[in-house]
Amino acid sequence: MNKLIPLFTLILFFNCNSSAQKQKEEASKIYKVSKTESEWKAELSEMEYYVLREAGTERAFSSHLNKNYSEGTYHCAACNTPLFKSKHKFDSGTGWPSFDREIKGNVAFSTDNDLGYTRTEAHCATCGGHLGHVFNDGPKNTTGKRHCINGVALKFVADN
Repeated sequence: MNKLIPLFTLILFFNCNSSAQKQKEEASKIYKVSKTESEWKAELSEMEYYVLREAGTERAFSSHLNKNYSEGTYHCAACNTPLFKSKHKFDSGTGWPSFDREIKGNVAFSTDNDLGYTRTEAHCATCGGHLGHVFNDGPKNTTGKRHCINGVALKFVADN
């Protein structure tokens, strides 16, 4: 019985930080580009909607943008906001496009505890679309950050 009390306490601790609370906070934020869920569903593919609007994750190594080394800018697939420059992209080996920095002001950050530990979530500052997460294991010779981004959340625009 004494062993069950710490277990129940631990379960209660993780359940108190529910995704419903997080969704309520995010839903209350007003973005420059705001649409109803049915409008987003009509404009985005099923996978884009899953990642951008439901904070899903695409399968590793599934995005053609992971190995894209062309010069240009990566935009939000939902609202076309420029998010990342190709000169800040690097191959992290994780299977997702990775960048050491964002275009300042165009990517916003929040805290994500969905897996039972704290991560920094990256989302589009214009429409609120979920992009991925930021980790502190990026290139040490630049920012030390790894913006691990779902390729389906991005649209690449090549430089002319």
